[in-house]
Amino acid sequence: MRHELANLLARGELRDPALEGANLTVTRVSVSPDLRRATVFVTRLGRSDADLLLPALNRGAAHLRGAIARALKLRLAPEIVFAADATLDQAAGIEALLRSPEVARDLGPRQDDGNT
Repeated sequence: MRHELANLLARGELRDPALEGANLTVTRVSVSPDLRRATVFVTRLGRSDADLLLPALNRGAAHLRGAIARALKLRLAPEIVFAADATLDQAAGIEALLRSPEVARDLGPRQDDGNT
């Protein structure tokens, strides 16, 4: 499902002006246990403003649902809801924190104080 959604978005299946020129990546798809709802996590390449595109993506979700059902030969396709994936932003925050002088000092080699 993730691959097919990525292909549909890459081909410009949604002709919404808000999505014009947006390079979206589908990072993961989480399907509910009853298979009725799929949350599609997206991010923009090199940018962290995917949340601005969510209204346009959710407007086209019904169209994508039908395209997914046809492509994957599903009798019933799950309802698609788009969400911004903040994983890359969180990873960048952790990376910045680990490189901070306070953390680097605590993670550095220990100084022997001579009391052993």
